[in-house]
Amino acid sequence: MFDGVQSPCTQTFGLGLFQMPTAQEMDRIERFFRKRQAPVLHEVSPLGDASLVGMLTQRGYRPVELSNVLFLLLSEWVPAQSPRNEGMKTKIAGEEDRDLWAKTSADGWREFTEVASMLSGLARVIASTEGTAPFCVDLDGRMIATGALAIHGGVALFAGASTVPEYRRRGAQRALLESRFEYAKEQGCDLAMIVTAPGSASQRNAERAGFRVAYTRTKWLKDG
Repeated sequence: MFDGVQSPCTQTFGLGLFQMPTAQEMDRIERFFRKRQAPVLHEVSPLGDASLVGMLTQRGYRPVELSNVLFLLLSEWVPAQSPRNEGMKTKIAGEEDRDLWAKTSADGWREFTEVASMLSGLARVIASTEGTAPFCVDLDGRMIATGALAIHGGVALFAGASTVPEYRRRGAQRALLESRFEYAKEQGCDLAMIVTAPGSASQRNAERAGFRVAYTRTKWLKDG
């Protein structure tokens, strides 16, 4: 996939998961990204062919990022018993709120200037993508947190978690998780998944909600 040079979506997905790529196929993939002046990146699952690691190493790749893929059968989801912050209101952002949703999503990453700049555009795409519901949390009339839910084939993908820094640790992400669980069940989904950085606050929030790790994937970058 190519989604712009700086986009986190510009990479391959599932390389080697169903069959090993040949040297000729790898050459073609690498030309695809280089022609577009983009880095050559592969998001690789450990459930793929084990010999892929050797191939990537021999071709000059190195691991640059780890992420955990977690899952939860929605039949096993148990709603939180503790009350939510009464001042927080969770809803799906309407079309009139999409720009504000994108701005809030990016604002949650303001400590990382380059990431926030890139996410602003990406968040607008997420908010308007078919099959994706852009959830948000309002507190005292201000949007303070965002989280998206993408549904496909009975699978609900939780994504877009972001909270404006000065409103963190107040339960906004927990409220978003709960609301998205309820919505996913209403839509007939039977499986939920989420991707987090290993050991992050997002992973801890997900595990408290019942998610468990399916596998840790590795992102590989070709040097040069």
